[in-house]
Amino acid sequence: MNKVSRSFNAKNKPLKHSKKSTGKGSLRSNKLELHPRNPHKMRYDFSLLADSCGELSKFIIINAYGNKSIDFANPKAVKTLNKALLNHFYGVTYWDIPSGFLCPPIPGRADYIHYIADLLASSNDGVIPRGSMVRVLDVGVGANCVYPIIGTREYGWKFVGSEINPIAVQSADAIIKSNSSLANQIQIRLQHKSNALFEGIWNEKEQFDVTLCNPPFHTSESSMKAESERKWKGIKGKKSSTLNFGGQSNELWCEGGEEAFVCRMVKESKTYSDRCYWFTSLIAKQASLPAIYRTLKQVGAVQVKTINMAQGKKVSRFVAWSFLESDQQDYWQDTYWAV
Repeated sequence: MNKVSRSFNAKNKPLKHSKKSTGKGSLRSNKLELHPRNPHKMRYDFSLLADSCGELSKFIIINAYGNKSIDFANPKAVKTLNKALLNHFYGVTYWDIPSGFLCPPIPGRADYIHYIADLLASSNDGVIPRGSMVRVLDVGVGANCVYPIIGTREYGWKFVGSEINPIAVQSADAIIKSNSSLANQIQIRLQHKSNALFEGIWNEKEQFDVTLCNPPFHTSESSMKAESERKWKGIKGKKSSTLNFGGQSNELWCEGGEEAFVCRMVKESKTYSDRCYWFTSLIAKQASLPAIYRTLKQVGAVQVKTINMAQGKKVSRFVAWSFLESDQQDYWQDTYWAV
């Protein structure tokens, strides 16, 4: 059974749990299953989803087990499934992305949001802070805007999404403007600085309760394609160059991969150390963790947590870090989460 890693201080020694880390909202140990509050724990009911999105009907097939499904190798089918899920579970009446942009799996995205809620609860006497008083920064929101949609609809949080691709910004803005439930809750900002993650997005004196990020995983386009073909060969018995989830270069790969990307984020986060309670980032590869932990130690992170997640046979995780000392934690809770 996978368990949540312990918290560590700047000297990489286990932290003693304070009143902020205990209670019914404490982070849970995790089996190979979705978060208990994730509404996507059960099998997809394709008939019900087709009622929410009639377009899905033409993609429904009967699989080898005699059950209704879709061809998950078909990008159009996957995209339409996302439309149906976002409509049925989150009340999103319009959702679309430009061709070739990342079409993320909704259940996994929801898991990250629910575990972030638990992370905030662990710093708030076990109570999840809800409502628009909670502000979240999504680094690299993408054209799909999925994390802000789920966080807004599930917990009422306000989001700022940063994005370096102008087309993705236009797409995310269109989704927000087309859904009245999102219009006053989510703001998208274009990142003009190619080498910055927070700078240029984070306004002066602005604060966030938590940041999230799904960093580029691969080190290059060739490594991404090789990994994709390896997975398809294992699943289907043959190679396939199809990326059913799509994705632009900045969404899928960068020099040094996720390890270099997150280490850069950690270093930059130090500048905003007293203006955010928790910084977080997804980490796909276990092998990326040692370098990230070393960087966190170098910048003087006070708390570091690694939270394991799982979907089916796939195990993932995110790393969370905070620079706030005990008195700052108390002030944050009493000032921003007391209502």
